[in-house]
Amino acid sequence: MPGAERSVRSFAVCVCAYNEEAVIEEKVHNLLALRQSTDLPVEILVYVDAATDRTAEILQPYSDRLHLVIAAERRGKSAGMNRLVSLSTADVLVFTDANVMMEPMALMRLKPYFSDPTVGCVCGHLVYTNAAETATAAVGAAYWRSEEELKQLDSDTGGVIGADGSIFAIRRSLHRPVPDDIIDDFYLSLSILCDGHKVIRADDVRATETSAAESSDEFRRKVRIACQAFNVHRLMRHRLRCLHWTLRYKYVSHKLLRWLSPLTASAGTAFFALAMAAWLGWPVGLLVLVLATTGVDFLVTGPVPAPLQRPREIALALAGTAVGVVRSLQGKRFQTWRPPQSRAMRTTNS
Repeated sequence: MPGAERSVRSFAVCVCAYNEEAVIEEKVHNLLALRQSTDLPVEILVYVDAATDRTAEILQPYSDRLHLVIAAERRGKSAGMNRLVSLSTADVLVFTDANVMMEPMALMRLKPYFSDPTVGCVCGHLVYTNAAETATAAVGAAYWRSEEELKQLDSDTGGVIGADGSIFAIRRSLHRPVPDDIIDDFYLSLSILCDGHKVIRADDVRATETSAAESSDEFRRKVRIACQAFNVHRLMRHRLRCLHWTLRYKYVSHKLLRWLSPLTASAGTAFFALAMAAWLGWPVGLLVLVLATTGVDFLVTGPVPAPLQRPREIALALAGTAVGVVRSLQGKRFQTWRPPQSRAMRTTNS
């Protein structure tokens, strides 16, 4: 489509922050560098969700170069992003997290992808930079590398099933307000896909982030993300029927089965214990169940030698996903969030 690239006339980069004093100044410098690297107008919009640290104070000197919104009470990320979008007039909205640093040429590399009028959402490429820090960080980085590979395969075969909030962009005309208690990245990208537009991955639109380095931080994050994602599923499951069968297959295999697999594994353990009880007697079945439960509990909570540290992190991730899905079914909502404590400690000690 000759000349279609000129249809992208401007960008808006939207960021929500809560208690991000450890990284927020670096983030502002990153955003200003993005603006300088493109010949298009770039709006920079930052929403501070009633932070209790110095986040808003650090941002104040930059208020002449960005649109700063400081909330008096906590509303959560989705409400913050809705507010920023309402203040923007740009053609393409870029969403990113406060602790994510985008490569300076990211916007210029985004631009050609929107020359295809069928593309509604573009997912960037996130790289975790602290894989060597702890077993938690190593497992998180390895998992995310596989996620990026899977997204590329999805993109090459008809569409990505869900964007990640670290870096993704959409056409402003396709934005729809996100309910305050629903996660914005998955909801928006899935809505765009259900509306018949392409969601693709851009390998050359890169950003970096440090992952959670402590097991407790990562477990809480897994619980929150699984609960939020499954809440989106429950809200949008009827709309998924309009997707092409190949996209529905990807959704079930890449998302739904992943959320439910820890629960099915637990059910499988219980079934095995019942089978042993029926075959060898109730004492044997009870012993199998106790040994399985004790083993998992030790792997998750007890001190383990180095060779078992990474398996423990995998077990924790599965457990966190299971807890998150159960909490979703119980009606739990995660409207607000908090940065991992390990990030603040890492910055303090550096």
